Amino acid sequence: MSQSTVVLVTGVSSGIGRATAEKFVQQGCRVFGTVRNLATASPLTGVQLIEMDVRDEASVQLGMQAVITAAKRLDVLVNNAGTTLTGAVEETSTTEAAALFDTNVFSILRTVQAVLPHMRAQRRGRIINVSSVLGFLPAPYMGLYSASKHAVEGLSETLDHEVRQFGIRVTLVEPSFTKTNLDRNAPQTAAVIDDYAGERSLASEALVNSVNQAPAPETVANTIVDAALGKWRMRRTPAGEASLLSKLRRFMPAGPVDASLRKTFGLNS
Repeated sequence: MSQSTVVLVTGVSSGIGRATAEKFVQQGCRVFGTVRNLATASPLTGVQLIEMDVRDEASVQLGMQAVITAAKRLDVLVNNAGTTLTGAVEETSTTEAAALFDTNVFSILRTVQAVLPHMRAQRRGRIINVSSVLGFLPAPYMGLYSASKHAVEGLSETLDHEVRQFGIRVTLVEPSFTKTNLDRNAPQTAAVIDDYAGERSLASEALVNSVNQAPAPETVANTIVDAALGKWRMRRTPAGEASLLSKLRRFMPAGPVDASLRKTFGLNS
């Protein structure tokens, strides 16, 4: 792969985004990575950092224009930036839900709308949206996070139908839990309802155990790079648990899937 492939990865400060940017560099791509604050960002070898807050329309437009000005085009956009939230649905305020969707869903809308005029003009491009296995599975005590990823799935599939006429394709990457600070330090809802305390505690403990046993971000990064540079497929799940869960969802009856999920989250049958 030559320097002619221009890639932008959002959220490269740490975790999956940082590992993904490094993998693209190793493939010989010209790589840009977004951070919220250039002054405090750690340098990343071979990656040109761009200041961009995906929650802010003006910031996204300025950041995207900086990439186009520097590279004259953009071939691959990886929407990786995101956040999470734990707590029962009843405990989640509409303000917390709106903030979650702003980062996980509306940020994709902002970056896509900023890049599509350029990709349409060049008649090619690949957009990779990082979803989750929770984009096709329920997640007790992560209900609004799961809802945001379900929204990413619907948005991405629809977008692919609309833009393929211009030589642009959209792909979903659906990892399971990954050993990152985002999964380790998931924020909690501000409200706490005592009736949920027992099961919430069990689910939180199961979440911590899953993260501790999860693969490193490099596993997901490899899948993202394959999705960007390889043959197009609508969905790609990293090898291991994510791939297994995808198959279970597709081929197993609903009852066993439901029971398995409750067991995974440590919930009573």
